[in-house]
Amino acid sequence: MMKRKSFLLYLFCVFAGLALTLVASAGAPGRKTSVSIEGDRFLINGIPTFQGKSWQGSPLEGLLPNSRMVQGIFDDLNPETRSLWAYPDTKKWDPDRNTKEFIREMAVWRKRGLLAFTINLQGGSPQGYSKTQPWENSAIDPTGGLRPAYMRRLEKILDRSDRLGMVVILGIFYFGQDERLAGEPAVKKALLGTLEWLAARGYTHVLIEINNECNVRYDHPILQPARVHELIRMAQAFTRPGGRFLVSTSYGGGTIPAPEVVEAADFLLLHGNGVGNPADIAGMVKKTRQVKGYRPKPILFNEDDHFDFDKPSNNFIAATSVFASWGYFDYRMKGESFPEGYQSVPVDWGIHSARKKGFFDLLGTIFGPASR
Repeated sequence: MMKRKSFLLYLFCVFAGLALTLVASAGAPGRKTSVSIEGDRFLINGIPTFQGKSWQGSPLEGLLPNSRMVQGIFDDLNPETRSLWAYPDTKKWDPDRNTKEFIREMAVWRKRGLLAFTINLQGGSPQGYSKTQPWENSAIDPTGGLRPAYMRRLEKILDRSDRLGMVVILGIFYFGQDERLAGEPAVKKALLGTLEWLAARGYTHVLIEINNECNVRYDHPILQPARVHELIRMAQAFTRPGGRFLVSTSYGGGTIPAPEVVEAADFLLLHGNGVGNPADIAGMVKKTRQVKGYRPKPILFNEDDHFDFDKPSNNFIAATSVFASWGYFDYRMKGESFPEGYQSVPVDWGIHSARKKGFFDLLGTIFGPASR
């Protein structure tokens, strides 16, 4: 149940409109990194990212290049499917090893120019794409409570990213796992519990993604397109010293956000899955800016499984050319070996495949290594 203060703020947002305070906060004692928004630009510690920089005539100031790394706290609580994720060397699955190796590679990603990554409390398909999801990977229990083992792993990742000056896009819900929650009260409890958990630890470098692809197979109506903006408003109404969290949700590949989300969200999340023509990526951005309720705010792709990084035209370049941040989504395709993909479990979190190297090489070419 929402605290009285947060509930009153929520009602105010619904009936009077939200007076946006687009700052994460000045930063808690001991914390190094904060993220904020001014207009359509992201700022880290009050300074626009890539300040004053451009590439091939396209401005870079305020962009947030990112990668989908959603399995950083992955586990499988279903004993019947747990063996599917065994490491090739030990022949068994180990969630703590997964998080440890994730953390070990973060400084390498940052040195190569990566500013942000997405990680999810309910992960993503550990096969890349899946028709069914019999495994149970969720930091959220059926009542909406947070599972301590998952949150301990997440805390290690958030602590490390804060020290490295990286922004984290934290997804709360994922289709295929959301049905494990008992009902709408559990969904709301999980959202508010996550915000309370983050606030208690003083994190100011976290952006909130309510759910991954709200228009794809969610069981609970409040996580579907017609109502997901209610959860955005609820999260925005949650207050903490110095400000509030910045909140959005994402849609499936090629989908333009609905007016209710465009108006409510602090930043807009697009997905490029299924969009193979770079011109159509640029077109998605332009169409999003034409949706009713749009005002200048960042547009960010945090999932796109198209590559061609060695070619003069690709989705990464197309998004950048229309001032939208782009996010790399890579999974292990049929017949590929362990080093491939950042979503397929078990994950090799290093940069040990041609696709990963191609992404980081182009990232460095456009934005420069270890730059902000």
